[in-house]
Amino acid sequence: MAKKPLLEFTDRGIYCPVGRFYIDPWLPVDDAVITHAHSDHARVGHRRYLAHEYSEQVLRYRLGEIQLQTVPYGETLMKNGVQIGLYPAGHVIGSAQVRVCYQDEVWVVSGDYKVDDDGISTPFEPVRCHHFISECTFGMPVYRWKPQAETFAEINNWWRKNVENGLATVIVGYSLGKAQRVLQNLDLSIGKVYTHGVIENTNEALRRNGIALNPTHRITTDLAKEEIRKGIVIAPPSAVGSPWMRRFNPYDFGYCSGWMSIRGAKRRRAADRGFVLSDHADWDGLISAIDATGCEKVYLTHGYTASFARYLNEIGFDAHEVHTLYGGDELTAADEEIAPTQPPPEGEALVPDDESKVLPSGEDLGGAGL
Repeated sequence: MAKKPLLEFTDRGIYCPVGRFYIDPWLPVDDAVITHAHSDHARVGHRRYLAHEYSEQVLRYRLGEIQLQTVPYGETLMKNGVQIGLYPAGHVIGSAQVRVCYQDEVWVVSGDYKVDDDGISTPFEPVRCHHFISECTFGMPVYRWKPQAETFAEINNWWRKNVENGLATVIVGYSLGKAQRVLQNLDLSIGKVYTHGVIENTNEALRRNGIALNPTHRITTDLAKEEIRKGIVIAPPSAVGSPWMRRFNPYDFGYCSGWMSIRGAKRRRAADRGFVLSDHADWDGLISAIDATGCEKVYLTHGYTASFARYLNEIGFDAHEVHTLYGGDELTAADEEIAPTQPPPEGEALVPDDESKVLPSGEDLGGAGL
């Protein structure tokens, strides 16, 4: 009789039958281990939660009163005889890979991850395992990120020119992850940083968790437009085209996303500028991360699962697609999500730069009036 796998893919989520716990389940369960606080991975309704300590306050802010246990990176604990450890995923602050070990069999659930050090999230660490469960949000060769320093040089130069031209500067990114990454890499000699309420609430939760963030100023009705125009506004996708955003006219609006690397993305978001900045691994990062695990099998949960699995199998991996309800914050509305979408259909044109027909839809729905 074949040995039963340590982890199973069920209609509630990734399940460990021996340990009797789930990892990032999408339906209510008794015991949930959470990789990070984006809402396609951390959902309401579970009886007990386990997550990394840096996620605590954001999870409580988003999910309300929950029974939550937190641990630091590298510390292990036991659930019904199964060893669990959390290791850095590099995706956002507090994001973790979950290492599950039982009778010398090791599985790693990566959640979402990126391999480049963004200067604010704990950098990704490869974890050796037999079975690796991976995303592939940007699992196509067209997606290759340039060094972060180059992108932020572009952002800061754009902001500086807007101030010189008397334009307000609005930069859009998801409220957990992208917003803090942008904040920590802005040149604050140019001006102050102003924040939409959803983003400032997230910043405050992270600060309560001991995360040191650069100074920000919540936008309120009594703030003069002239003052805001001297600084930069960080806003969530839900603010785009809203009355809240139109109050800053005249303004220049930039969108931060990995999708900005394909043609037409900027136009579809109605942005003046598109900045290629993703909290997910690019093509090379995915392959290097999977290879570093030394895994015998890899399971692909969301993104370009079919084409990426084919490629991995061609180069010698044993790769499999699995069905989950994860969308990834770049694929869905992330922080305050709507139903998950999928990446561009296979066979569609995926061409870098300005004029593509393909971009997944989905917006951050939360707090446009805050």
